[in-house]
Amino acid sequence: MSPESDQPVEYYFNTRTKMVEKGRQSSWEHLMGPYPTFEEAAGALEIAKARNEQWEDDDDRWRNES
Repeated sequence: MSPESDQPVEYYFNTRTKMVEKGRQSSWEHLMGPYPTFEEAAGALEIAKARNEQWEDDDDRWRNES
């Protein structure tokens, strides 16, 4: 058994090619992840959008409480 087979499989979304990569195959500047599944990596842009919207909502609440 090779040491690589002991490592969990990770998936990345490549923002340049808009493709999911199994393992890190491209430069970090084009990758989002790692994600544990292909499906999660494929939804990377939607995940980032939802997180950004949540952070903006949190910021708005924080500003209104001050």
